Amino acid sequence: MIKVSTYGKIINKLDFGSVDERAEEVISQIDNRTGEGNDFLGWLDYASKLPEEEIARIEEAAKKIRKNFDCLIVCGIGGSYLGARAVIEAINGLYPEDKFEIIFAGNTLSSCYLYQIRKHVENKKFAINVISKSGTTTETALSFRLFKERLIKKYGHEYLKDAVFATTDKARGALKAEADKEGYERFVIPDDIGGRFSVITPVGLLPIACAGINIRDFIQGVKDGEKDYSGKDYKTNPAYFYGALRYLRNKEAKIASERFVSYNLQFKRITEWLKQLFDESEGKEFEGLLCSSATFTTDLHSMGQFIQQGTPSLYETILHTCTPRNDIVFPSDKENLDNLNYLAGKTVSEVNEVAFKATLKAHTDGHTSAVVLDIPKRDSYNMGNLCYFFFRACAFSAYLLNVNPFNQPGVEIYKKNRFKLLGKPGYTDK
Repeated sequence: MIKVSTYGKIINKLDFGSVDERAEEVISQIDNRTGEGNDFLGWLDYASKLPEEEIARIEEAAKKIRKNFDCLIVCGIGGSYLGARAVIEAINGLYPEDKFEIIFAGNTLSSCYLYQIRKHVENKKFAINVISKSGTTTETALSFRLFKERLIKKYGHEYLKDAVFATTDKARGALKAEADKEGYERFVIPDDIGGRFSVITPVGLLPIACAGINIRDFIQGVKDGEKDYSGKDYKTNPAYFYGALRYLRNKEAKIASERFVSYNLQFKRITEWLKQLFDESEGKEFEGLLCSSATFTTDLHSMGQFIQQGTPSLYETILHTCTPRNDIVFPSDKENLDNLNYLAGKTVSEVNEVAFKATLKAHTDGHTSAVVLDIPKRDSYNMGNLCYFFFRACAFSAYLLNVNPFNQPGVEIYKKNRFKLLGKPGYTDK
């Protein structure tokens, strides 16, 4: 279970009265699925209802991919890749010992990025996991087309049915139709779970399993989260309490921005996923906090001055891992030219922990308040539990704002403008 702690003058002065008045109603909207967008609350009990045969099928597909290929290219954008990438990097780190590669390619229109991936896999045997409900999302469909073309040129069209794995809509869409026609192994994106909540479905589970991570532990973490964060009292439910803090710091303290902070580079993608989860869920009807991210101590050497003494416009949510996955002991040096012998015999994680405490005190003694989320371990189980914690928190804080957490009407505007400028049929006259 995630532990929530608060620090700072501002946060300690918050008046919870407005949340007290609404909490019961909001929790009822979630539990009874009566709030706006309630047809996308499938994540509430998805893990506990996930059939054993589906878990086994995902594991078997991952085993096949890892055995027969050098790498997996995941074609997906937004929630179709952010969650999986976040979990994989959080658990395996940035330079894993596992030689099997997971490459994310459907998330950009950068020609340089796509060109470099093509060069990188030129002499590798790769499989493709294409993730899309519609099959027509530009970034994803383009990358899928590019890498599918490479497979056809090298091995022939028939090869695709063994090398392509489609995660798509249950009943409709261009990708579903293609998967049926070509014989791709297919996994279903549930109708009642939106992209930014989909890491607990095959959208996330297949790439995570292909990275050599035990998805059963991950699923168990999510299942336990269903119990851990279901309490009706928001002040004793860690997820709801955190959601309430987000709401009050925005509405009462008039703070406009939340910065997700970690002290592990492996958590950088977690904070990127959180930006999507909260910004896309709450950023509508002129509501919501603007989310950003930072990795300390790294970013203290670039933006620490602003956080310490700049415009008081943000607060910090710190992802604090209680137990390090790996550690290194500071060596002693006879010359001691760098004056670091005072650290000799200490571990790097000990020094990092002191840096965390020192920075927290400095920031909160000033004008920056902070919430610390204590995560027991950086492992599969706890990452699953963490995901569910944020799901509940997000739904709670969004409903407090009276917005639909599960739609994204603004996203469609730039898409229509782009299609019109590019001359897509059906959009040129609009």
